[in-house]
Amino acid sequence: MVERVIAACDGASKGNPGPAAWAWVVSGDDGRVESWRAGPLGRATNNVAELTALRELLEATDDAQPLEVRMDSQYAMKAVTTWLPGWRRKGWRTASGSPVANRDLVVAIDGLLTGRDVRFVHVPAHQVDGDPLNAAADAAASQVARTQEAAGSAQGSALPAPEPVPARQPSRPGSGRGPARGGERRSGGASGASVKARFPGRCRCGRSYAKGETITRNGDGWGHPACGRAEAAG
Repeated sequence: MVERVIAACDGASKGNPGPAAWAWVVSGDDGRVESWRAGPLGRATNNVAELTALRELLEATDDAQPLEVRMDSQYAMKAVTTWLPGWRRKGWRTASGSPVANRDLVVAIDGLLTGRDVRFVHVPAHQVDGDPLNAAADAAASQVARTQEAAGSAQGSALPAPEPVPARQPSRPGSGRGPARGGERRSGGASGASVKARFPGRCRCGRSYAKGETITRNGDGWGHPACGRAEAAG
């Protein structure tokens, strides 16, 4: 039996859109990063960075070997595991008839997945006890987004250390529960509801939001309204 390769990929955009980069890491037998690569994208959105990271990982790995891809992007995950077959049938249009966003990347990924044994696993981002491979890919993408200089193990580059995860705020006395992610004021708990953040936090896209900034609920918790709209538009 051919052993499955374990890998993770991630993208980063400092501004969404803004300076962006992609990154992937591949695990060795000991579970640590064995090889990695990250590349700049100039100015791009987070979704473009996430899809580019997956395309680059698929191109860099042996298509004859089973692969597990760990990623924290709900958009990229759903694009290739849920929405893609329907988009292909409709001539690369969404259910509403509009053109698929980032079509060139989606079509390229579709071709790279054809005939391959690839398993996708969603992992939460920016968790204290989160997936170390995802954290490594996130750190590499973030650093290259800032520097706009390619890096990787083949070039002898040192893998950046994952950024520290913000500490959770303590529970409010008598609340009977911990604070919402980022300390936001809840507004009925409805998905997509806009609220003002009570405390600083971090969005799924990797960028922070400030106290008092408008945020909305998304598949991973709370974050920037634009990131939530990108997920819903899939």
